[in-house]
Amino acid sequence: MNDAPSPSTPSTDANVKAPRGKFNFWRWFWLGTIPVSLLWLWFDFYVPANHIAWAKDYASAQQQSARSGKPILLFFTGSWCVPCRIMKRTVWADRQVEAVVQAGFTPVTIDLDDPKAAETVRRYQVVGTPTTVITDPQGNVWQWKCGGMSKTEFLDLLAKPNPDRR
Repeated sequence: MNDAPSPSTPSTDANVKAPRGKFNFWRWFWLGTIPVSLLWLWFDFYVPANHIAWAKDYASAQQQSARSGKPILLFFTGSWCVPCRIMKRTVWADRQVEAVVQAGFTPVTIDLDDPKAAETVRRYQVVGTPTTVITDPQGNVWQWKCGGMSKTEFLDLLAKPNPDRR
């Protein structure tokens, strides 16, 4: 009779492709969202190392500043602060900023979540991060800036630490 397979019998041929379906929105959504999210996470949380010799706390910064006569540069931050991380990556890791800070200041970073730093936070009335304060060796404020800054803005702030010396 007829040796041809009947149309109702499924084909076992490996070369037969399944018919193409509709556009799979969710597949393309996740294929686009995952790489963008990973890039965003890297941008917000990656912080390169810098070579600034930070004082371990405010008291030691005052002692170093009194010996050297350099003003104190306080950087108030928090481990949760994304603008602080961005500033650490774009400003603090810059070689020019490192050179200016090392040559003319006694830098100290103050973590707002550290209970040992509570008195310093109260003294300078810091309510947000990032906050940058430049003081004389006795702790009197010369410059005070709240919020993230670009490298240019930061270098401008460092260029005129004492408004009375102009």
